[in-house]
Amino acid sequence: MQNPRRVRELGVVVGTLPTGPLNAITDVPGVRVGQTTLTGDGLHTGVTAIVPDEYAGTLPAAVAVGNGYGKLIGTTQVDELGVIETPVLLTGTLSTFRVADALLTWLLDRDPKATSLNPIVGETNDSYLSDIRRRPITPAHVHAALDSASPALPTEGCAGAGTGTTALGYKAGIGTASRTLAGKTVGVLVQANFSGVLTVLGRPIPAAPVDADGNSCMIVVATDLPLDSRQLGRLARRAVFAMGRVGSDFAPGSGDYAIAFTTNRAPDYADRDLRGPFQAVTESVEEALLNSLTMARTTTGHHGHTAHAVPHDLIRNLT
Repeated sequence: MQNPRRVRELGVVVGTLPTGPLNAITDVPGVRVGQTTLTGDGLHTGVTAIVPDEYAGTLPAAVAVGNGYGKLIGTTQVDELGVIETPVLLTGTLSTFRVADALLTWLLDRDPKATSLNPIVGETNDSYLSDIRRRPITPAHVHAALDSASPALPTEGCAGAGTGTTALGYKAGIGTASRTLAGKTVGVLVQANFSGVLTVLGRPIPAAPVDADGNSCMIVVATDLPLDSRQLGRLARRAVFAMGRVGSDFAPGSGDYAIAFTTNRAPDYADRDLRGPFQAVTESVEEALLNSLTMARTTTGHHGHTAHAVPHDLIRNLT
């Protein structure tokens, strides 16, 4: 059995911009990630929490919808006000609402004066490998993910909300990457669960199709660039576009979403200078999606379904 490897360890270098120290969303100052993973007894699912340190004061943000066949709780207020006021959580489809409620409890416990909060929770469908109808996520699982959030490199592949997901015919999961420019950082984290033909540096790697419901992708983009919500929306749209670089077919049943936020509350960036951030986000998403695959392990789950890890030799042979 092959050991998980990040795609750079296999000789694949995406793009030209430098990465952050961890090549992860947590390279953005003040951004932490925590995860809870559930496996066994027909379950392969979990929770992934992206926690900005200063979310309570609201942070500029925007959402881009590539295809709206999915659930991203809290989007209308983000669209209306251009801010987030909570961490961003990811999970399996039918656990979305329980996760949102548990997030509210966690937030209310920390702010006794709060009377209105807008939780942000997204999902992809992990029912191919997990008994999704059980809705197994409890408040304890959500609170553990939030409380364990760390600036370290997040676990990729079969972890958290990516424990039971598949993409491009192979086992996938959580992936992350980052790019730096002008002393600032763009970092992304993905929950990959979509169809198409895996493409690495422009070369297709066909696989036997996985007969999995719910071909979707959640992308969270964090930065410390001084962008306003409109500009973050432009960044989020490029994040969705980047799925095409790894072979997404953007299927009719695919819920493809990106939410972008900045930890910088002082917008001061000219639109004419966005070429660099656009390149940073597309390179980061492409690499994060590849990491979600190469860091995953072959998994057998609900109803005996098996999703195989992409053979690393197929990728090494491309370089």
